[in-house]
Amino acid sequence: MALSGGLRCCQRIFSWIPVVIITSVVLWSYYAYVFELCLFTLTNTLEKVAYLLVFHVCFVMFCWTYWKSIFTPPTPPCKKFQLSYTDKERYELEERPEVQKQILMDIAKRLPVFTRAASGAIRFCDRCQVIKPDRCHHCSVCETCVLKMDHHCPWVNNCVGFSNYKFFLLFLVYSMLYCVYIAATVFQYFIKFWVGELMNGPAKFHVLFLMFVALMFFVSLMFLFGYHCWLVSKNRSTLEAFSAPVFQGGPDRNGFNVGFRRNLQQVFGEEKRLWFIPVFTSLGDGHFFPMRSRNESRNPLLASEEQWEEEGGSDEETSGVQRDPSVTVEIES
Repeated sequence: MALSGGLRCCQRIFSWIPVVIITSVVLWSYYAYVFELCLFTLTNTLEKVAYLLVFHVCFVMFCWTYWKSIFTPPTPPCKKFQLSYTDKERYELEERPEVQKQILMDIAKRLPVFTRAASGAIRFCDRCQVIKPDRCHHCSVCETCVLKMDHHCPWVNNCVGFSNYKFFLLFLVYSMLYCVYIAATVFQYFIKFWVGELMNGPAKFHVLFLMFVALMFFVSLMFLFGYHCWLVSKNRSTLEAFSAPVFQGGPDRNGFNVGFRRNLQQVFGEEKRLWFIPVFTSLGDGHFFPMRSRNESRNPLLASEEQWEEEGGSDEETSGVQRDPSVTVEIES
């Protein structure tokens, strides 16, 4: 037990290494741009002020979104999805798989659960002892089930899911903006140092290296951001892009695709003025989502949704997220 605890402690420590690397690069870029370029190289006062003003706006937004991506905890399923003591005891004492499957099916009738495992069974997490809501997956690194899990990102040392997906997207946006602004404003001085028009000194190394690092990060971020833009437009998570969610009618990659505008609103909300600010505005509570098909009357589980809501619904106090009243539940036939 002591050895296992020590290994987990070491794992937690090492998991912060990518974050430390990113933070170190950003702090160095701040020093190189503010001091070596603006204060020590630029001679025009107006140019200095303009460069520093815009730079600090980009820098603050980058740091804010990065902070929110790292320190927004992944949201687990609320208590309604946990097995009661009686159900848990009945499930664990039962040795026949088909009976266990039926037990979970009976419990799920009280919940808005519409996706299935590949075998057709109710998705159940043995580690967390919860019936998984739609789009929820267990993260072995965070050791918890995460609502609308997209992926575990080592660069933020956190799970990207329902609670922080908007923050992660904004982090990519402001990271690219940060890199583009640095590259655009450094370029002319990069050329001057390169051809020898400016005196050699410490600033030369910082300016040259700053240009290469900004372009390198921008290219890598551009591909990652483009991929996530495609995911948002299709209303898919990274996990769903690789393995389509399974409904009662079978796998369907477009099961949650309700149109580009509504897909976008699910992540960023309906208040457009808040889209580019890292505050939580995503629709719903992460436990169930609108679906493409409207054949809900054919689904035997859907009839119990109103009963689930009356008995406690989304447990807003537990999930920490407000449910949007405009979100309706539909099911793939």
